[in-house]
Amino acid sequence: MNRPRSSNGDEADRPNLNNLNANMKDEKTTHSTTAAANNTNPTTAVINSNRIAYGQYQIDLYFQALTTGKKPITTTDPNKLEQQAREAMSPQGFNYVFGGAGEQATMHANRLAFRQWKVIPRMLRDTLPRNLSVKLFGKTYDSPILMAPIGVQSAYHPDAETGVAKACAALNIPFIYSTASSTPLEEIVAALEETEPPEPSPETEEPASAAEPTTTAPLQTPAEGKETEATRPHTSSTSTLVPDSKPSPSRWFQLYWPVDDDITASLLSRARVAGCEVLVVTLDTFTMAWRPLDLDTGFLPFAVGEGNALGFSDSVFRQKFTDKFSSSGEDQVEDNILAASRYWAGEVFSGHAHKWEDLATLRKLWGDRPIVLKGVLSVEDAVLAARSGVDGIIVSNHGGRQLDGAVPSLEMLPEIVDAVGDRLTVMFDSGVRTGVDVLKALALGAKAVLVGRPVIYGLGIAGTDGAKHVLASLLAEVDQSMGLLGAQTVGELNRSMLRKISYGGDVKTSL
Repeated sequence: MNRPRSSNGDEADRPNLNNLNANMKDEKTTHSTTAAANNTNPTTAVINSNRIAYGQYQIDLYFQALTTGKKPITTTDPNKLEQQAREAMSPQGFNYVFGGAGEQATMHANRLAFRQWKVIPRMLRDTLPRNLSVKLFGKTYDSPILMAPIGVQSAYHPDAETGVAKACAALNIPFIYSTASSTPLEEIVAALEETEPPEPSPETEEPASAAEPTTTAPLQTPAEGKETEATRPHTSSTSTLVPDSKPSPSRWFQLYWPVDDDITASLLSRARVAGCEVLVVTLDTFTMAWRPLDLDTGFLPFAVGEGNALGFSDSVFRQKFTDKFSSSGEDQVEDNILAASRYWAGEVFSGHAHKWEDLATLRKLWGDRPIVLKGVLSVEDAVLAARSGVDGIIVSNHGGRQLDGAVPSLEMLPEIVDAVGDRLTVMFDSGVRTGVDVLKALALGAKAVLVGRPVIYGLGIAGTDGAKHVLASLLAEVDQSMGLLGAQTVGELNRSMLRKISYGGDVKTSL
């Protein structure tokens, strides 16, 4: 749905905290009856049929606590969310998403960079009805928030990528599917569309090639022992923020770029068939980083098949694996998971970085849909990206997970926007924890902001509902804080609303 949405209703529809008790008297019966009938938490209707009331979620959380005694499914404090996730998740799973490279200097620097930018609110401005919508590559999105591509989500909760994709779809947030996912792309699409996955037909499927991408669905091979939807733990919904109509899930595809062009062609063909709108090419993860928290426990999920679902379900990769291992008698991926994992890792984490001229191959395979490069930190690379013909870049240091000591992403954002913002869609990633963080990045010139770890913490704590609650809370904070800042639309955010102040003692971080 491309129409712009506002975060609040018209003047007569604005939430009024002074009338909250009176409203509760009128609505308590309706909410209680609905909740009892559906065995879920209270659900608040959207204020206006044309808008998602992002800020209303704050009122709903108060209403839920005051009328039912139920607290939020996860904490709303970004500094406490990490600890709550640590207590709920397995040690290895938590360390994998929490941990950074080396001594985590870049991860901490990302947070310090946000703290050194202070907002300057403006007063006596009409900020209603607010409109959080942004236009990216010719399409209007309801908000400037995107779900960052994060792999191996089965390590955090059985709901995994499907759970986060559903949470994003419920709030009309684009979900970026990771090459390192633990769930095949087609399985997620089927879950979002509430249809059964297509039946595999390997007998008639044409192998993909770099010259001519396939248009048929790949063979799907769920990992042995994978939980089905019916056997997964189920938690009651806590999100009271709902769209006005059935959402049209927006999905993008993130590529860890294989060495083999045939495999690349097959993956991109599948993404196109699955309806992925934008290709996000991650540039900074062609090899594994030095991550002490994982090294000390020996946790490398890709080595044992976890996070390899996209490759293991790909017909071209499977055929190449069969050809390579046919003499051993273990010529199917399922026959030798360790060998298949090494082969797949050798493709996507080969240690060999692609070159700028190789982008022409991606353009040929992806066609005229937008291509975005993720991991750009230098002005020089941003200029090269503009010259290469891609459509956008994401200023990112991979959340401090790749090169320890790298410059904070936010530090480079203004320079990069000044250099190429008129030629490329510049987006931002790394270190985002709060709604005000989102506003700061937008004010510095980003057109959209990716959020990662907080949503995964919500997933680890309470599955799909936890991820949805974290996203809804972030949207509500963006909405409310934008109003307090004195802005009615995202387009009004600019650098005049910020000042960089480096306090020597301002070292507290929310990680």
